Amino acid sequence: MGWAIASRDDFDGPALRQLAKGTKDAAQARRLPALAEIYDGGSRTDAARIGGVTLQIVRDWVIRFIEHGSAGLLNGKAPGNRPKLNDNQRQAMAKIVERGPIPAIHGVVRWRRKDLVEWIFQEFRISMDETTVGVSTGAILPISAV
Repeated sequence: MGWAIASRDDFDGPALRQLAKGTKDAAQARRLPALAEIYDGGSRTDAARIGGVTLQIVRDWVIRFIEHGSAGLLNGKAPGNRPKLNDNQRQAMAKIVERGPIPAIHGVVRWRRKDLVEWIFQEFRISMDETTVGVSTGAILPISAV
């Protein structure tokens, strides 16, 4: 049998249901009534049925609610992938794009995505796909930096 998780004293079942009625976030509106069931003395199994999820997910909701209140029941934005180029590398690339290519050195008269991908590899030994290099703020930068 698992350990009991203490609840917050500043909420009760009716208050959670009232919050659920007022929220514009669909996920939060589904989670709050499930937690209200627990606060009203119901089981976590009943809360899982109300929320349409498993017991583990209800437990996760309870923990998030205890730590962060009703804001803990909102979906957060995923952090995304780490950029392949660091700030110094992006600045070096922005400088070379702003100066433009030197045909005798770079072998091109204008920068194309495929040329920049090759320059990035030759300069930093980082492989990138052409689709990850795009236009941003007037200079061509890796899209992951935007």
